[in-house]
Amino acid sequence: MHLPHRFPAALLLLTLGAPFGTTAQTPPPPVAVSPAAASATAGTPPAPAPAPNDPVARIRDEGLNRSQVMKTLSYLTDVTGPRLTGSPGLLRASEWSRDQFKSWGLVNAHLEPWGPFGRGWSLTRFSAQVIAPHAIPLIAYPKAWSPGLGAKPLEGEIVYVNIKKPEDFEKFRGKLRGRIVLDGAPPEVKLRFEPLATRRTDTQLMNMANSDGTIGTPRATSATGVQPSSLASPELRAALALTPQRYQFFSEEGVALLLQPSRIGESGTLFASSATVYPPRNAKAAEPPSKEEATPPGAKKKSSAPLRGISAWKTDAPPIIPQLVLAIEHFNRLVRMTQQGEKLRVLVDLQAEYHTKNLMSANVLAEIPGSDLAHEIVMLGAHLDSWHSGTGATDNAAGCAVAMEAVRILQVLELKPRRTIRVALWTGEEQGLLGSKAYVAEHFGVVKGAPPAGTQPARDESDPFAPAPRSSPPVEIEKKPAHAQLSAYFNLDNGSGKIRGVYLQNNETVRPIFRQWLKPFKDLGADTLTLASTGGTDHLSFDAVGLPGFQFIQDELEYNTRTHHGNMDVYDRTVADDLKQASAIMAAFVYQAAMRDEKVPRKPAPAAPRPAPAATASTQ
Repeated sequence: MHLPHRFPAALLLLTLGAPFGTTAQTPPPPVAVSPAAASATAGTPPAPAPAPNDPVARIRDEGLNRSQVMKTLSYLTDVTGPRLTGSPGLLRASEWSRDQFKSWGLVNAHLEPWGPFGRGWSLTRFSAQVIAPHAIPLIAYPKAWSPGLGAKPLEGEIVYVNIKKPEDFEKFRGKLRGRIVLDGAPPEVKLRFEPLATRRTDTQLMNMANSDGTIGTPRATSATGVQPSSLASPELRAALALTPQRYQFFSEEGVALLLQPSRIGESGTLFASSATVYPPRNAKAAEPPSKEEATPPGAKKKSSAPLRGISAWKTDAPPIIPQLVLAIEHFNRLVRMTQQGEKLRVLVDLQAEYHTKNLMSANVLAEIPGSDLAHEIVMLGAHLDSWHSGTGATDNAAGCAVAMEAVRILQVLELKPRRTIRVALWTGEEQGLLGSKAYVAEHFGVVKGAPPAGTQPARDESDPFAPAPRSSPPVEIEKKPAHAQLSAYFNLDNGSGKIRGVYLQNNETVRPIFRQWLKPFKDLGADTLTLASTGGTDHLSFDAVGLPGFQFIQDELEYNTRTHHGNMDVYDRTVADDLKQASAIMAAFVYQAAMRDEKVPRKPAPAAPRPAPAATASTQ
């Protein structure tokens, strides 16, 4: 919105007087109404007003008009800062959240350990700049679990290395020890004309509502708005296939520091997660195979499984090369300068600390006790851990603030649920839903044959453009007694956008129930139910063992273009009115689930595959 120049003083006064979160709000655009629609509306009797003591109406009023969600969000982001699993920042946020629950009158507020997770990591000091041929302060951030560079800053000349094919390794062999390596091809930057922030359109919501459940939501797009799979040329895929060998080569050569481009992002926004590390090259692999290992003549050669990275937080991880992520524009400039023959010297001050005193992590739990059905449980939650380059505002302090606000609303209104309401703030989500998986396994059940939470290998870094794997449905679950007592779990973890509806996770039986629960919030934009499933967050831990676990549909805003795992994932990129709406809806859903006579219905368990028929002798 453009403001005339005669308004700056008024704008300054409004800004100085704004409460928490109001700077991120914009008024909704006017909606055109046709004369026919206006006439039809005029002839329609108004919907009856809710009774003064209607619990949902009271929840809505408290959530929209006396909200504390932005105050909670500010503490979790501005004050505690990033909340990497295993870090002091996460512990501080966890203890503060537990104490907030206690102050609101919730019971059994505690930190419930799980693990062991591994070592924590925190950044002590960091700066990076080119110092010759002239000064260029760099927009960059270390990857989590990157080791520090020592007490003194590292100064050195940049070497540009772009490994595209196996022959390229020999060009640099013996030349990289102690060097600072500019690693990789320069990403293409396109001028974009689409907005970075979007809300779901009526067409998109209609398509979701019409889903038959066979196709989930699309994968996150890049900052250019294009699906990453369409960006993967054969040359790029060939280079990515060399990722494990590239890291092993850099380690063997003794590289001092890697400077790498952000995978997505623009205009100084970068996205950083965990440092990449692979197991050392096996010396035996270079030797010719023994007679026993050799492939028999005429037999097909066994295909070796792709080498997977090792989780950098593991205490037995191999030595890690310090790694910095640079904003794409800065990385590309350095590449072009080296290609023009410039000798670039950089000065990097990187000090970090590993935390190994306590290798366990912990979820935060608290309860509102039930009454006649107190032995049954309704849960709500979000993950408290974050990545480290921002303050984890949209991923996922926003979801935590909403969950906390939802139980605050129920407490302040003195609503007495029939079932016990349990709120959970998970940790280890960014490393693979580890906290919620451990909790579900401890309290509700596990899929038979599944590896324990935390033992899965790190995500494969070799091909980020490959389709996301789809896990097969469980066929047998080892259930614990509490499995029968959980009614449902409700999750929020798609940014700070308002709730537009619910993913039903292929559970058609809940559609009429949720339809009624959404009716009081239709005027706030929440009325879409999709049979489709969505992934990537903690409701999956419940869904995997046959429990009703749901994630709300949310407006994307800037989640996939600016904030998700980015350095601009900060408080100012959240929208207060959206989070107030989400808090009221989550509180209403949880309350109504706790009050109905029956538990939320479960989807039918997948049938076990039929055994293959016994072989019979051929008659031909």
